Amino acid sequence: MSQSNPVDAGEYDLVAVANRLPVDFTVDDAGEVSWSRSPGGLVTALEPMMQAADGAWVGWSGAPDLAHEPFDGDDIRLVPVTLSAEEIELYYEGFSNDTLWPLYHDVITAPAYHRQWWEAYRRVNRRFAEAAAAQVARGGTVWVHDYQLQLVPAMIRELRPDVRIGFFNHIPFPGLEIFAQLPWRRQIVEGLLGADVIGFQRASDASNFVRAVRRLTDLTTRGQVVTVTGADGRAERHVRAAAFPISIDSAHFDQLARRPEVQQRAREIREELGNPQTLLLGVDRLDYTKGIRHRVKAFGELVEDGRLTVPEATLVQVASPSRENVGAYQQLREDVELLVGRINGDFGHLGHPAVHYLHHSYPPKEMAALYLAADVMLVTALRDGMNLVAKEYVAARSDDRGVLVLSEFTGAADELTGAVMVNPHDIDGMKDMIVRAVEMDAREQRKRMRRLRRRVLEDDVAKWSRSFLSVLGAVPLAEPAGWTGSAGSSGLAAGDPTEEAAEPVR
Repeated sequence: MSQSNPVDAGEYDLVAVANRLPVDFTVDDAGEVSWSRSPGGLVTALEPMMQAADGAWVGWSGAPDLAHEPFDGDDIRLVPVTLSAEEIELYYEGFSNDTLWPLYHDVITAPAYHRQWWEAYRRVNRRFAEAAAAQVARGGTVWVHDYQLQLVPAMIRELRPDVRIGFFNHIPFPGLEIFAQLPWRRQIVEGLLGADVIGFQRASDASNFVRAVRRLTDLTTRGQVVTVTGADGRAERHVRAAAFPISIDSAHFDQLARRPEVQQRAREIREELGNPQTLLLGVDRLDYTKGIRHRVKAFGELVEDGRLTVPEATLVQVASPSRENVGAYQQLREDVELLVGRINGDFGHLGHPAVHYLHHSYPPKEMAALYLAADVMLVTALRDGMNLVAKEYVAARSDDRGVLVLSEFTGAADELTGAVMVNPHDIDGMKDMIVRAVEMDAREQRKRMRRLRRRVLEDDVAKWSRSFLSVLGAVPLAEPAGWTGSAGSSGLAAGDPTEEAAEPVR
């Protein structure tokens, strides 16, 4: 982790680095590029702080070979990183989504290992790091996000040893026995150790990372703190790995679901479905980690067993398109649609299919209406870093009704203890829990939902970002040779990172 070749300081006290910019682009007939904000959980969390701290956001536009100068949007400097079509294929679709994604999700499907993918990953991570290093002010803070950019922290530290660096992993971090399969495991660990604070969704993910450090490096650890040494063997700095479970803008979603037009739409949805006694709902990206096949199979068997009947009960499955160029996702879509067709052919009635399968994305207002319409929400992921759909459902239920059925293999399971927990691999057990949810009386529903809502409304996405940045702000700034001047104006207090300076969101 060399500190050679530092670059000139930029002007922004807080720089976010993510695979994508928080905007969508369009190109008109004349070839002019225009941008519009793309609202999401991450931008909602970071926007107020970035505006207050004079921040910049480094990310890819989402299109191949689209070069664009940095520009301002909503008082944030947006810095596009250009990727070629080949780099998108190798770095993004290849190493990020066909190597790291399945590996980090417990090898639900087999990861592929290709050296040319790895080389593209390294090359693109270097480009992101250089862009961030050029933007951050002396003594500023860089917050890097997610598995596509795990080499960036160490690369930024090499270029800008004068700044604080944080990293947050939005997906699970696997156990050592799985992570060790990766041919470039040590390089990934060393890349992450360039950060001062490494955030994970669950405490178990942070523990998995520290265990990997112990096995793959000769660095010493104390609890969740890793001591990084220099070439002379002396301690240079401390890296903290900890859980910071992410959340949603729960107050906004709660208010959205309270709108009269959204509540009216929820009633219309039930009418359009024939006013079933029980409406079960699944909402996911069409991804093999989400357990969609297991969920639909369990529902089909419940109908076949006579424990649920059609049209009294119906399942609505929203599966938004995802990574349609990847073979495993194409196969998943075929499998799910074949299963849905078989169940509807066997048990559907004229005008009343057993499963309503919707391969679309929907705007937030329609999603809020769907959540309000649903009696039972099925979140049955086989492995998930968090799963914010579960939190959206809870935030929408200001009526204190509805039941959340939640996989124990989601990060949300650590927090949403009022849910009905399931092991999605245990089809018989999941069937029993679905029936329990369907038959749950109103009093127990209220008791559970009130408990869930207290947690989701209190621990929102703004609290998540404040918590992470407060811990990162307690890290002492380095004073590398060749740098002079004050520590900058980021407003983050210094302290000892080995002390519990700030408690992460729990």
